[in-house]
Amino acid sequence: MTSRLTPSRSLDNITLYHIRQRWQSVALEPERVVEERFTAFASRLALTEGSKIAITAGSRGITSMPEVLRAIVRVLRARAWQPFIFPAMGSHGGGTAEGQRGMLAELGITLESVGAPIVSSMEVVPLGSTPLGTPVYLDAAAAQADGIIVVNRIKKHTNLDAAIESGLVKMLAVGMGKHRGAAAIHRLNTSEMGDELVPCAQLVLATGKVLAGVALIEGPTNQLAELEVLAPDEIITREPVLLARAKTLTAGLPFSQCDILIVERMGKEISGTGMDCHVIGRRRIIGEPEWQDAPDIHSLVLLRLTPASHGNAVGVGLADFTTRELAQAIDWEITRANVLTSGNLERAKLPLVFESDRAALEAAGFRERGVPAEALKLAVIRDTLHLQELLVSQPLLEQLNVPCEVLAGPLPLRFDANGRWSFIWKD
Repeated sequence: MTSRLTPSRSLDNITLYHIRQRWQSVALEPERVVEERFTAFASRLALTEGSKIAITAGSRGITSMPEVLRAIVRVLRARAWQPFIFPAMGSHGGGTAEGQRGMLAELGITLESVGAPIVSSMEVVPLGSTPLGTPVYLDAAAAQADGIIVVNRIKKHTNLDAAIESGLVKMLAVGMGKHRGAAAIHRLNTSEMGDELVPCAQLVLATGKVLAGVALIEGPTNQLAELEVLAPDEIITREPVLLARAKTLTAGLPFSQCDILIVERMGKEISGTGMDCHVIGRRRIIGEPEWQDAPDIHSLVLLRLTPASHGNAVGVGLADFTTRELAQAIDWEITRANVLTSGNLERAKLPLVFESDRAALEAAGFRERGVPAEALKLAVIRDTLHLQELLVSQPLLEQLNVPCEVLAGPLPLRFDANGRWSFIWKD
């Protein structure tokens, strides 16, 4: 229960409807499409037997990534080459070798699952500096390999609005440079960082180590929709085209405004900021505007931090209300390392903390006291990556701006006797 000193407002009379967005999407079979496209590409590579090939793996929860990596490993081993996986995630995982290995394991990427060893180290080699003076680094194990395969999803970035945002180029420029590389480029402001991605990536490509880029595009249901294998000299020129395509397939919320949004969980495998800034319309960068093409969410209630985050709660500052359970799950050393590297300190500041999920929601209800309970537009999502199904109140149901179907309802708010929210979506 909320303390008698804390203003609150019961929302027990609100009922919700379980809805599903109607999306048209294509889902490729990851291993089959890699076998078809990467095999043809690999046959043109002039490498000797026993060549060591480094393959990138990032920190995001990309649905098809274990299957894609497994298929690439299989193709390479068929040519008697020796592939290994290395974390290409900048300072994530607490900026430690074991932390990054642990993040990959949480994402289903292990020796057993992909058929190649995981070589995790924070050691880097310097590659020089860009014309603007940004130093560029490369993972030492990858630098010593005979070749590198860069694998990543192409998508919108939580900070940038540019021709190249999150994908192969960013992995070359930031992820593969480990903590030192990420810290070097994140010392810049957002626009400067966007301008430096290509020059940094060019220094990595100039080593001649990169053999190919494997670009993934996901559809709105988070399934693999498109895959392209790119030669090194195609990566920078092709990525803007792929990003434009990825943006047309991006999922979003089916409304333009709501009073209260409950987000059941945040996590580093879900978004670099725990919650995707494009989905919630908040990025909290001082001196820069919020996204204009995203919903207007007045009060955001955040309940949990995923285990795969390993205590990294960067993005908790995007919420207005949260729970004691989430606050106690934060590893502040890991969170500080990540947020100081990025420079966007607002994103790690704690919102108001409440003893239970119910108390956090009732505080949000009090904040929205100017709206009658029967008119409150309230929604619940699992996280900002899984958006096809959600819960909405009756007033919001009447204002949806994309086709949806009602699966169930009306339903009561889902709290147990201890005020804990009962998740409708299960892992």
